[in-house]
Amino acid sequence: MEHLWAPWRIEYILSKKPEGCIFCTKPGEKRDEENLILYRGVHHFIIMNAYPYNNGHMMVVPFRHTSKLSGWADGEREEMMELADLAVELLRHTMHPDGFNLGINMGIVGGAGIADHIHMHIVPRWNGDTNFMPVISDTRVISEHLRATYANLKRGLEEILKSS
Repeated sequence: MEHLWAPWRIEYILSKKPEGCIFCTKPGEKRDEENLILYRGVHHFIIMNAYPYNNGHMMVVPFRHTSKLSGWADGEREEMMELADLAVELLRHTMHPDGFNLGINMGIVGGAGIADHIHMHIVPRWNGDTNFMPVISDTRVISEHLRATYANLKRGLEEILKSS
């Protein structure tokens, strides 16, 4: 029998589940590294997904608690796309993926794990990264620990921001 190890999941399994919206509380805690927040804009922030589809999976999340795209100011809409572009550039710079999936899941039926607070997923993809694991065993293989990925992405972000 083969064994797959995902030791970081035990933290979630054993942890007390937070009340309220994590996308509202985490930015207010001012513990960005611990909370996997990579970047703060005016209206949005970039955060790594703690339970990723793939290494480097991150999200652009508005600071404002909303589940809709309607009623946004122009600056809010523009910044969401600007930060999505920054996230893609960061992943290209640090992880060299062959492609990306970007998307917003709206509502529980639409696949949103946190339906009350809209967010855009940025998922890096590599040729050959799809395999039998998700299909046969509903398992994803994440090859690098989240904290190591965070450190690499944070260094890459500093390099990108210095050069622009």
